[in-house]
Amino acid sequence: MASTNSWTLEIASPVAAPRLFRAAVMDWHTLAPKLASDVVASAHPVDGEGGVGSVRQFNFTSVMPFGFMKEKLEFLDVDKCECKSTLVEGGGIGVAIETATSHIKVEPAADGGSVVKVDSTYKLLPGVEVKDEIAKAKESVTAIFKAAEAYLVANPDAYN
Repeated sequence: MASTNSWTLEIASPVAAPRLFRAAVMDWHTLAPKLASDVVASAHPVDGEGGVGSVRQFNFTSVMPFGFMKEKLEFLDVDKCECKSTLVEGGGIGVAIETATSHIKVEPAADGGSVVKVDSTYKLLPGVEVKDEIAKAKESVTAIFKAAEAYLVANPDAYN
């Protein structure tokens, strides 16, 4: 029987929460092919204008174990820098994973920076075991936010 599992992650950043949220979450489909071209070959909206119900697709290079993934935005509160998305196709869906959701919240930190909080929940297909996939997932999420952070530090006028 498949079981539901989850993992959490916190990432500290010197970048203010609204800027980091806009760059690393809301506009990542635009930035990823530029900032993480070794992993993301291309990305684009599939359906919607970026609000709840919108779907976007990320196409990966050969370094990833799957060619693409599509995610649907289920919840969005831009003012609170918070969203929830569901993996709807690709990314292991139907191969190893039955369902997967991610809840991301970027909170302001006392020093003017922010703390990214990620809570990912997934249900594996029967007979599938998780080995080092959780560590890889955490590394990938951290890399996304650190790439956006480096871009924002180098471009202080971006996403203001």
